[in-house]
Amino acid sequence: KNGAEFEQALTAVCTRLATSIAADGEGATKLLEVTVCGAVDDVDARRAARCIAGSSLVKTAIHGADPNWGRVVCAAGRSGAAMEPERVSLALNDIPVMSGGLPVPFPEDSLRRSLQSDHVRVLLDLRLGQACATAWGCDLSKEYVTINASYTT
Repeated sequence: KNGAEFEQALTAVCTRLATSIAADGEGATKLLEVTVCGAVDDVDARRAARCIAGSSLVKTAIHGADPNWGRVVCAAGRSGAAMEPERVSLALNDIPVMSGGLPVPFPEDSLRRSLQSDHVRVLLDLRLGQACATAWGCDLSKEYVTINASYTT
């Protein structure tokens, strides 16, 4: 029992540290949380989540509160994770934008307002298996680029 409690507490601390680091990027204005479920295995789930969270196109769309689901799906596709496009479902801040590989009608104004928050959640379901993984990152703002382009190490 104590081992399970310790593992749960350690996971909570590590998750808090990881999200704090991601949200604290120089010039970052939003925390990006990407969860990929339904992957064939943990490796594919992690690979897709990291590729989406690290995508410059996804990061700029998130910064601009742009519900551009195509950028998310393209990042997942180029990750190398097994994917059957006709199975994929996607939600941004809990609002479905894609189901069964097809776009679904969504309240664009409401979703854009939702994406202006300082924490944006992306949930991609590959519907191929049971594996899930979450990756965190930040948006890509003009300030982020300016700060990181203005110095060398």
